[in-house]
Amino acid sequence: MEIVIEYESSWRNSFLDGSNNDPLPKDGRKYIASGQALGNSKNYLIREVTQDTVLGLLSRLIGDQRKLYQAKKTDSFFFNEMVSTLSWEDQAESWDELVYLRNMSGSDDQNSFTGSIKLNDPRLTSDYSGLLWGVLALSSDELVDYILNNSEVKAGIELTPFSIIERLEEIQKIKASDPEGKAEEAAKFLDSHFDKSEPLNPKGQIKWIAMYCASLYLQIERLRSQGFNLDSATTNSGSISGVSFNGFTKKDFLAKFTTTGIKKKVWGNPYIMKERIKGEGEKISMLKKARGKLFINLDISREKAIELKNMIENAGVSSFYLGKKGLAYVTSIRT
Repeated sequence: MEIVIEYESSWRNSFLDGSNNDPLPKDGRKYIASGQALGNSKNYLIREVTQDTVLGLLSRLIGDQRKLYQAKKTDSFFFNEMVSTLSWEDQAESWDELVYLRNMSGSDDQNSFTGSIKLNDPRLTSDYSGLLWGVLALSSDELVDYILNNSEVKAGIELTPFSIIERLEEIQKIKASDPEGKAEEAAKFLDSHFDKSEPLNPKGQIKWIAMYCASLYLQIERLRSQGFNLDSATTNSGSISGVSFNGFTKKDFLAKFTTTGIKKKVWGNPYIMKERIKGEGEKISMLKKARGKLFINLDISREKAIELKNMIENAGVSSFYLGKKGLAYVTSIRT
């Protein structure tokens, strides 16, 4: 028995992790087609026509709406005894196409405008403000001296949310350095003083953004010991909004200074993966699409073939997906 299926614009990538052969997780399968996720080449998944694809199509054609992994476990699965006789040939013409995918994970846009920013926030206008945020204006040597010797913070920084963020972004660009001398001593002090502080990267080098961020928390402790009231500087859990012991998140930091609006959701991203291959240079991968014909062959008795053909005709499925998206339909059935 031969069933011929023609299809157009079939998408040949998967945007979810996991497998169709496994039960659906409680929270669903993870969406791995975001711009950030595609920074990892393992999340770029190409799908071809497999035995499961063909069995799924045949089940769809006879009106079986169950998940394939569920249907295959039952004795009533119509194709149980036909799997060993199944063969197929996919005559496909494929191409790459740039598509824009809607964000399905609900994550926020880290760089979007969230509304009007207030400058009279207590974190910027209190008696402690200059001393707290001034830590960010210190040079690396001055920061080390501040950590080890509790030296006075004399450096100044413009007390606006954007000035603070700009300085944090400048610090983030400072390259990690090998620990030596007083810098190593300061890193060890922060590491032992705060459980959440991780001033060294996996290579054992000093992460300066982590040093500065942890020093903000150290300054909060020292200012409180001097009698300053810093309740407005931290949340109920004791953290600085948008600033952890090891880094910062721009959108979360600015969100607390916003008087109007909320954090905007990421609308979506182009489905594109870039990677550098040694000896080849940069390789760009986009959505794979295909058109063509799928020839499905079943080595079964003529009686069984006629039964299957009648089931397909009675189900009356006019068009369906082959893989993801696209348009597919049966063009001929030969028994």
